[in-house]
Amino acid sequence: MNPLVTPDIGLVFWTTVSFLVLFFLLAKFAWKPIMGALDERERFIEDALSKAEAAKEEMSRLTNENEVLIKQARLERDAILAEAKKVKDQIIADAKDAAHKEGARQIELARIDIHNQKAIAMADVKNQVAALSLEIAEKVLRKQFEDQGKQDALVADLLKEVKL
Repeated sequence: MNPLVTPDIGLVFWTTVSFLVLFFLLAKFAWKPIMGALDERERFIEDALSKAEAAKEEMSRLTNENEVLIKQARLERDAILAEAKKVKDQIIADAKDAAHKEGARQIELARIDIHNQKAIAMADVKNQVAALSLEIAEKVLRKQFEDQGKQDALVADLLKEVKL
């Protein structure tokens, strides 16, 4: 028989004594530090969980704020684009009006210039007609007055018409 398999009363006594001494030593020196470490670990886990929950709430709040900011930015962007379109349309309308006014002014200047050129041309034609008429009349009169007798007769007729 093996003494380890069949416990003897002395073995049971000394095992119990050593267990009690070990239990007393652990309770006196190790139990408080182990329990303190467990309590500290539990508090650390609770703090980490509460910080994680606070971080989660903060992330949720920041996400909501970001969504609000994004919405505001989109509204501002839309307002800026609408204003820019309005300004663009106004600039185009002003440019069209200015172009129409300038075109009308250029057309009026062209009409005035054409009228002036026409008047100058008509005056030039009249001057040329008058010069030609005088030249023709001079040639006709020279031809007619080549004869001395015709000149004397014309002078006599004119003197008869003139009454002093």
